[in-house]
Amino acid sequence: MNQGCPNSHWVAADFEDILEILDCRRVPVNAEEREKRPGKVPYYGATGQVGWIDDYLFDEELILLGEDGAPFLQSDKSKAYLIRGKSWVNNHAHVLRAFCGTPNLFWKYQLDQVDYHPFVSGTTRLKLPQAPMRKIPLLVPPLPEQHRIVEAIESYLTRLDAVTAALERVRANLKLYRASVLKAAVEGRLAPTEAELTKAEGRDYEPASVLLQRILMERRRRWEQSGKKGKYKEPAAPDTSNLPELPEGWCWATVEQLLDEPLSNGRSVPTSADGFPVLRLTALKNGEIDLGEHKNGAWSIADAEPFLVKRGDFFVSRGNGSIRFVGRGGLVKSEPFPVAYPDTLIKVRISPTVLLPELLTRLWNSQIVRSHIEKKAKTTAGIYKVNQGDLELTILPLPPFQEQERILCELERLDSLATMATAQVSNNFKRATRLRQAILKWAFEGRLADQDPNDEPAEKLLERMREERKGSALEKESRRKKGRPRRAT
Repeated sequence: MNQGCPNSHWVAADFEDILEILDCRRVPVNAEEREKRPGKVPYYGATGQVGWIDDYLFDEELILLGEDGAPFLQSDKSKAYLIRGKSWVNNHAHVLRAFCGTPNLFWKYQLDQVDYHPFVSGTTRLKLPQAPMRKIPLLVPPLPEQHRIVEAIESYLTRLDAVTAALERVRANLKLYRASVLKAAVEGRLAPTEAELTKAEGRDYEPASVLLQRILMERRRRWEQSGKKGKYKEPAAPDTSNLPELPEGWCWATVEQLLDEPLSNGRSVPTSADGFPVLRLTALKNGEIDLGEHKNGAWSIADAEPFLVKRGDFFVSRGNGSIRFVGRGGLVKSEPFPVAYPDTLIKVRISPTVLLPELLTRLWNSQIVRSHIEKKAKTTAGIYKVNQGDLELTILPLPPFQEQERILCELERLDSLATMATAQVSNNFKRATRLRQAILKWAFEGRLADQDPNDEPAEKLLERMREERKGSALEKESRRKKGRPRRAT
């Protein structure tokens, strides 16, 4: 048995004995230059196609193996890929052609299985130089067995790809399901309405419009009793002309109408090892505030006092590089230790007797809220931002208070089911990834395809490959001396 081989009729050889390296024919062309040369020829880089160009360097099936920037140390990622037909390759990928017409796909799969730790260099961006690449050990089965291995791998991976595609569809449907559940909640179709129940039970209830007016009158009364001078400013009412009709007993309200106290931006403070804690913007995660995401700021307890976080506070991000994330909100669900909030967050404190904080968190992700925020967001230096005025005019559907608990319970129940289903899909994705790795591992352990003692010995195949390599080297040297570079064929 050959050392390192899974069985006696395979042989091991260096990379350079098996794969012809065509790197000298690569020509990098930057993006600016490619814009001047539009065409239909694919332009390839380390891990795939990166553009188009008007001419070609190669016109055949080849293997491309990343030279730098490929995921060399990630066992579940491909490092090599095949290209076919006319192509142009830059200097971020090694260009390879198998000797003796052996199947390129066989070597592509084997290159995906190589342990690259001894051969790559660099820290932030790993590089596979040509010299160590030449000495990567590869396994050479008999040629007919190579074809059987490729056939077996393709058969298994085709079925696995179908499973993965089905999982992708399930994941997309779960996302649509969550959105449809939220839409049903916003439109009053998720739980029995208070109007329906009171009619059936023969009792009265407080419509949301009455609740809102009561809260607004109480707010005005507090202002008048505070002794403040000037004219009281009524909060802006929503413009409902283009809004859908709500269920009986519901009403539209602006955030400004629902506030228990004015909106408030946090404060920006530099880091200090022994200062008072302040949240980071990264504390806002999936509709919640992660109190563990904080730093120590260069300010005192007295300075931080106006910005202390309380349970039930709702915070909104002021800015983000992506419009999808600007204005996202998160709720403080637990009693916090003494910690303040930064200038990157806006505090929205709504009385829990008007709108349940947990329901506010859900409604904040609704399409009507996101449409308003994304419409109002302004971009500066690539950062989308919203201000207090934008948030005050954000419109929310307000159900009767008694109905809010039923809506929230149903939302949480259905969300729990979706979460469990999503977790199962994620686990199945991981299983599919592990199975893909196992299929390739079995293939190059000689356990995936039949072995036929009548196959030509691998030693003879390797001899021919080495002879072809010598002939290719002589041809290259001859061309070099004659100064006649040619297009690869």
